[in-house]
Amino acid sequence: GEVCTMINKKYSEFLPSMQSAEDLVAQVEGLANNIDLLKAGIENEVQRDLNVAVAEFTELKQQLERDTLVLSVLKKLQEFDTTLKECNSALLEKQYVPAAQQLEKARSSLRSLEARRGFELKILKALGTELTVQTQNMIYHLGEEWQKLIVWKLPPSKGSSSLEAVVLSELHLHTVPPQDEDTAVPPLAAVLQALAVLGELHSKLKDFGQLLLQHILKPLISHPSLQPVPEEQPDVFILRFRAQELALDEASPMEVFDKIKLVFEVLHKYLLNVSLEQPGEGRVTLAELLGELIWEELSDCLIHNCLVKSIPTNSSKLEQYKEVIESTEEFEKALKKMQFLKEDTTALLKYACNVDSHFANKKCQDVIMAARSLMTSEIHNTVKITPDSSVALPELPDPGSGDHLRLHRPCKLLQNGTVNLGAEGRLSPFTLCLPSCRISCSVQQLVELAYHTLLEATASTDLCCVQLFDCVRNIFQLFCEVVPTYHRENLQKLPQLAAIHHNNCMYLAHHLLTLGHQFRYRSTSVLSNGAATFVDLVPAFRRLGMECFLAQMRVQKGEILERLSSARNFSNMDDEENYSAAKKAIKQVLHQLRRLGMVWQDVLPVNVYCKAMGALLNTALAEIVTRIAALEDISAEDADRLYSLCRVMVEEGPQVFTPLLEEDKNKKYQEEVPVYVHKWMTFKELMIILQANLQEIVDQWADGKGPLAEEFSAAEVKSLIRALFQNTERRAAALARIK
Repeated sequence: GEVCTMINKKYSEFLPSMQSAEDLVAQVEGLANNIDLLKAGIENEVQRDLNVAVAEFTELKQQLERDTLVLSVLKKLQEFDTTLKECNSALLEKQYVPAAQQLEKARSSLRSLEARRGFELKILKALGTELTVQTQNMIYHLGEEWQKLIVWKLPPSKGSSSLEAVVLSELHLHTVPPQDEDTAVPPLAAVLQALAVLGELHSKLKDFGQLLLQHILKPLISHPSLQPVPEEQPDVFILRFRAQELALDEASPMEVFDKIKLVFEVLHKYLLNVSLEQPGEGRVTLAELLGELIWEELSDCLIHNCLVKSIPTNSSKLEQYKEVIESTEEFEKALKKMQFLKEDTTALLKYACNVDSHFANKKCQDVIMAARSLMTSEIHNTVKITPDSSVALPELPDPGSGDHLRLHRPCKLLQNGTVNLGAEGRLSPFTLCLPSCRISCSVQQLVELAYHTLLEATASTDLCCVQLFDCVRNIFQLFCEVVPTYHRENLQKLPQLAAIHHNNCMYLAHHLLTLGHQFRYRSTSVLSNGAATFVDLVPAFRRLGMECFLAQMRVQKGEILERLSSARNFSNMDDEENYSAAKKAIKQVLHQLRRLGMVWQDVLPVNVYCKAMGALLNTALAEIVTRIAALEDISAEDADRLYSLCRVMVEEGPQVFTPLLEEDKNKKYQEEVPVYVHKWMTFKELMIILQANLQEIVDQWADGKGPLAEEFSAAEVKSLIRALFQNTERRAAALARIK
C-alpha cells in the first residue's frame, strides 16, 4: 500500500510538469510560423525596396564623381589657357623668366590631364600642339636674344683653328652691365634663367663651349705667338687676338696658363658670373655649368700640348720644373675662385707633380727609340777596338765619394774595358780587356747610350732611377730580339757581317759584366745595393754571337765539301779529265779560304780568326785524306799526281792565314798552322806514303811507335800498301810488319 501511495505521489508531480512542457512546444511552433511569414515578407517586399535604394545611391555617387572630374578638368583647362595667355603677354613685354615659368606651369597642367586614366579628350592633342608651338616660339625669341648678347665674328673658313684664322676671329659680348644699376635686371641673367627653366641652357652652353675651345682656347695653347687682346667699350666687350713676331717654337706652361687665365677672367667678368636657378639642381653659376662641359677637353689639351712638351729630357733640368708645378697650382686656384672648376679638380696639378714619372717615361721612350734605330742601322760601319783604345764613357766617382755627383766635369775617357775601381784596387790594365777586333759603330754608341742613361738614373729620384735602370735592361733584351731578326738574311749570307755580329755580342757581353757594378758607389741611388746588375744577360749575348758565327762556319764547311765532291773521289788520276777535275776542286777550295781570310782580316780577334780558318782548312784536308785512304788501286802515276795535288794544299793552305793588315806580322800565324789544323800532320804523313817505298813505310811505322802510327791505324796503312804496291813477297813481308 505504501508503494502505491509513492507512485501516485510521483505521478501527480509529473503530470503538471509535462503539461507545461507541451504548452511550451506549442508556443515555440507558433513563434516559428510567425518568423517564416515575416521572412517571406522581407524577401518579397523590403529587400526589393532596399536594392532600388542602393542602386540609386551608387548612381548618384558616380554622377558626383563624374561631375567632380569634369569640374577639375575644366579647371585645369582654364588654368592651362590662363597660363598660356599670361606667358604670351609676358613674352611681349620681354619678361622672359615669368614667361618661361608660366610655360612650364602650362606643361605640368597638361601632364596631369594626360595622366588621368579612362579619360581621353580629343582636345588634349590640340593643347599639346599649342604648347609645342608656344615653346618653340619662346626658344626662338631667347635664341635671338642670346645671339645679340654673344656675337662670334669668325673668318669664312669655318672650322679652321689655324693661326691666320684665329687672328681674324673676334668674340663680342654685349653684356656690359648698364651704368645705372637700378634700371632693369641685365637682360643676360633673364635670358639665361629663362633658358634654364625651359631646359635649353645646356645645349646653348655646349655650343658656346665648343666654339670657345676651337677658336680661342686650343689655338692659344698650340700657337705660342698668339696673344689675346681684350678691349672694353661702353656697351660691348671685345676679345681679339694678335700674333707676335719672333715668338718661340714652344711656349712655357706659365705663359699658356696666363693667356688662358686672362680669357677666363674676362669671360667671368662679362658673362659667366651669373647665378641661376637650375631646375632640380638649385642655384649654380654659369661658370660652373660651362666648366663641367669643357674642362675635361681643355685639361687634356693643356696636358698633351703644353705640359708634356715641358717635361725636361735630362735630370739636371728637373729642379727648374718646380716653377711649372707652382704656376699649375696657381692656375687651378684662379679657375676655382671663378667657380669654373670644382674644388676637388686637380687633373693638371696631378700631372705636373708627377713630373718624375713623366720624365722617366719620356726619357725611356727616347732611349728605346734611339736604341732601336741603332740596332736597325748598318752592321758593316765598324770601328776598331784595341785593348788600349778608349770609349767615351762618363767618369764614375771613386768609392765613398758619396753624394757628390761629378756630372759637371767633362767626361774623361775610360780605358776600354778597365774599370775605375778607385785608387786602392788597381787591376792590371788587361784584366778585363777585349782583344783587338772590329765592332759596329752602332753597338759602341749603344753601350754609350746605356752608360749615359744609367748615369742619368743615379742622379734621379728612386722611382725614376728604377724605371731608367729597367729601360737599360730592356735595351739589351731588345737587342737579342731585334738584331738577329732584322739582319737575318745578311747574317746568313755575308760571312763578314756574321763575324762583326759575333764581335758585337762579345763586346756587349764584356760590358754587361761590369755595367751595374760601376754604379754601386753612388750611395744615394737605388742602384747601390748591388741588385742592379746585368751579369745575368751575359750568357745570352755570348750564345747569340757564337750561334750566328757557328751557323756561318757550317755554311762554309758545306761549301768546301761540296767543291771537293767534284774531284771524282781522287781515283784514276792518270786520266787527264779526272786529274783536271781534282785540280780545279782544290783550286776552288783554296780560293774560298783566301776570300774568307780577307773578309775576316782585321775583323775577328786573332785567336778566333786562327781557330776559324784552321777549322775550315782542316775540313778540306780531312776530306782529302779520307778519299785517298779509301782508294783500292793507286798506280805510280796516280801516286805522283795525288802527291802534287797534296803539295799545293800544303804550300798554299797556310797562306790563307792573314789575320792582320800588316803583311809581315802574318808570318808568325802561318808558321803556327799545325797548331790550328788538327789533321795537318796526318796529311803530311799521307804525302810521305804516296812517295815512299815499302821499307820507308815500315820504318815510318816503326812497330807502331813511329810518326805514321801516330796518324793512321794499322788497317788504314795496310789498305794503302795494298793499293800502292803489287802483290809480291816483299809486300807480304811489309804487311806482316804492320800490326
